[in-house]
Amino acid sequence: MSFSAYAAADAEPPKTCPLCPRLVAYRAVNQAEHPDWYNGPAPSWGDPDARLLVVGLAPGRQGANRTGRPFTGDGAGWLLYETLGKLGFARGTYEARPDDGLTLHDCVITNAVRCAPPGNKPETSEENTCRPFLTATLAALPKLQVIVSLGDVSRRNVLKALGMKASAGIPGHGSEMRAGPYTLINSYHCSRLNTNTGRLTPAMFEEVFRRAKAAMQ
Repeated sequence: MSFSAYAAADAEPPKTCPLCPRLVAYRAVNQAEHPDWYNGPAPSWGDPDARLLVVGLAPGRQGANRTGRPFTGDGAGWLLYETLGKLGFARGTYEARPDDGLTLHDCVITNAVRCAPPGNKPETSEENTCRPFLTATLAALPKLQVIVSLGDVSRRNVLKALGMKASAGIPGHGSEMRAGPYTLINSYHCSRLNTNTGRLTPAMFEEVFRRAKAAMQ
């Protein structure tokens, strides 16, 4: 059973979530232009017994907003799923589509904001509105030990979801701290912008997940 099927109802927004007017309007535009796309809040995905949670910022328009699976269909997914496969957190072959047969093991992937935002940039108010779903996702993972946040905005959202100050800890790639009962490790986002410019290399990204795995008990 996947996490989205297992999780409590309050961990996943409804497909027609009305809470953020700007995101609802953007969803309507995408639905009109591409009625065959998923066009809704991208549900969390993975193993309900996971000890690792990966938190992105928001679905990409042509990624999870199109396919309905986190980090599936746009550039960021290739490095993420390749790295998860190397470390044993993913099984199968990632083919950038939700029916590729890929499965996650001991890992769940979610986003701080579940709906695709214009320009890939959610507003602070949208982060705040969507945060209860992230808090509920954390609560729905009884074996969770380690969180990898993809980018400092995601890291701050995780901290707030845990009732901590966003300023807690040190920002930047590779930062690590104790966040409530969890180890929180931050990485640069695995976007094509970061990988194409060399800001994030596959070796840097893999090292974050090796540290995450080593932190598990």
